[in-house]
Amino acid sequence: MGYSDVDKLAVNTIRVLAADATFKSNSGHPGAPMGMAPVAHVLYNKIMNYNPKNSSWLNRDRFVLSNGHACMLQYTLLHLAGYKISMDDIKAFRTIDSITPGHPEAHDTDGIEVTTGPLGQGFSNAVGLAIAQHHAAGEFNKPGFALINNYTYTFLGDGCMMEGIASEAASLAGHLQLGNLIAIYDDNHISIDGDTNCAFTEDVVMRFKSYGWHVEIVEDGDHDLEGIEAAIKKCQAVKDKPSMIKLRTIIGFGSKQQGTHGVHGSPLKADDIKQLKVKFGMDPEKSFVVPQEVYDLYAQHGAEGAAMEKEWEQLLSKYAESYQSEAADLKRRLSGQLPEGWEKSLPVYSPADPAVASRKLSEIVLQKIHDVIPELVGGSADLTGSNLTRWKEAVDFQPPATGLGDWSGRYIRYGVREHAMGAIMNGLAAYGTVIPYGGTFLNFVSYAAGAVRLSALSHVRVIWVATHDSIGLGEDGPTHQPIETLAHFRALPNCMVWRPADGNETSAAYYVALTSKETPSILALSRQNLPHLENSTIANAMKGGYVVHDVEKADITLVSTGSEVGICVDAVKYLKDNHNLAARVVSIPCFEVFDAQSKEYRLSVLPDGAPSLSVEVMSTMGWERYTHEQFGLNRFGASGPYKDVYKKFEFTPEGISKRAVATVDFWKDVPNIRSPLNRAFQQVS
Repeated sequence: MGYSDVDKLAVNTIRVLAADATFKSNSGHPGAPMGMAPVAHVLYNKIMNYNPKNSSWLNRDRFVLSNGHACMLQYTLLHLAGYKISMDDIKAFRTIDSITPGHPEAHDTDGIEVTTGPLGQGFSNAVGLAIAQHHAAGEFNKPGFALINNYTYTFLGDGCMMEGIASEAASLAGHLQLGNLIAIYDDNHISIDGDTNCAFTEDVVMRFKSYGWHVEIVEDGDHDLEGIEAAIKKCQAVKDKPSMIKLRTIIGFGSKQQGTHGVHGSPLKADDIKQLKVKFGMDPEKSFVVPQEVYDLYAQHGAEGAAMEKEWEQLLSKYAESYQSEAADLKRRLSGQLPEGWEKSLPVYSPADPAVASRKLSEIVLQKIHDVIPELVGGSADLTGSNLTRWKEAVDFQPPATGLGDWSGRYIRYGVREHAMGAIMNGLAAYGTVIPYGGTFLNFVSYAAGAVRLSALSHVRVIWVATHDSIGLGEDGPTHQPIETLAHFRALPNCMVWRPADGNETSAAYYVALTSKETPSILALSRQNLPHLENSTIANAMKGGYVVHDVEKADITLVSTGSEVGICVDAVKYLKDNHNLAARVVSIPCFEVFDAQSKEYRLSVLPDGAPSLSVEVMSTMGWERYTHEQFGLNRFGASGPYKDVYKKFEFTPEGISKRAVATVDFWKDVPNIRSPLNRAFQQVS
């Protein structure tokens, strides 16, 4: 091992830079970076394999800062290591448009693997990254070619340990025996409310052992660099369990407030920073200083990483000579391109085809495309038989020794862990070799809202197969019937929420979800059978909205999604026969995609001239931008056979017609009725 005075200088440099940056921004969390500087230095300078000149090298070790508020620690490490973070970027910490925001954001900053901050999310992302590595190794490694063998390291604090999502993810990681995952727990006994003894007194070591983890303990995380390195290497040697190191540290080490919650989330005072620099042998009058020997130390390790990547590229070239198809597949996946012509496998339907539940239509899509998109990796939160997320030939992702599957398996049994599933999928997507999808009931995607939000913020391609999408699930009743869920996720930027009405719309939803590399998707799918619609094509549905049924001169336009579109079509005849009203029908399976179409196209779908009525068995929130009036469900549902539930709330041809007649009557004296879209365009302009 062997650590020199330069190593100690590097540790103290990290501590002081954290103090300087948070002081300059008058914002941030200096305590954790100062306390974790020793382990961070050991990891980045002695343990991890990476090339700072190429942050996308596949076989690099991954690092996740789950306690993302400590991001100045990570920014400093990336700067020292030679990533694209300058000292000016460090000085711009937490300022507008800087690449050093208040929590790490993967799409902003070179060397950041995943976006973290909400506690427990990053730890769960790390589980996903570790699963992805095992899966890639299972698919591509061959005798004599250990092509993919990187580790995933994650730092987490007491807050992450307290969050339920971390428990879910840790439990699954232990079951899966992820020996490539090493978590380092910053045991500093401090949270925002003070000493953790006010709320958190469990035995973390016994907890993780019960999950099936290997555990090491380092008592002096403030000085014992040799002990830290030895603990990490012991963890590396354990191949059949994930590992956790319980590292005892003093938060804000060196500060006058060290060991207290006062140093957690507030910058140090000027006099405290001066005494800190004096204590560490630095000039108290200078800020943002990195001694050249510290830069040199990190540059040497970075050069070693660059040499390792070069050796790896040579190994990959030899691999390609013996395994041409596998090498080509790997190269294609890393490019982000889907296999040429894959979309030809999407099923196509006509109105003559029998009615089918959209969850079943989703299963048919997966059955058709899994062979042509080998990077598609699925799973379910213990609802496989209900979500219909597993194709017939699927092999489970399981440790080979269990006899339940193998590392190359493409179906993950997440158990009843929706929130962890969402965050794990974010990690899977970030690794670069798989496209993850996961199934649960739509109502329970809300359990995972934190992870879905980070999917959108992180610009990752994750697909939620969210079945039992409405009161149409019937007997399970209001506890399981989503009402507000679509409005919530439709309001989320960069998130596509699809509610397909038939087979072609379901195929279109998958097409757009799979080709949108930087956007997560939620596919809200029915339990009940849905008819295939006239004018429904994959091309039409890919626009997010289109005209299902048109008339020459409409009295009203009915606008709907999912299972209600077919009912609206039935209402057209009822309106004509009983009220002599001519109705158009529009389907908008995805707001986000429809809103991205041209103004001209949207106004052709929702034109001026007649009033419009939205019909959806959900909250009406959000529909006002498309329709003059809304018919929805702004209350909880009811338990009973689904047809009876629909009848109770009048989502029938007769009930829709009643509201349509009222809408026409209300707007009959209004001249030159403008589309709500047109009003919106005028407001924007």
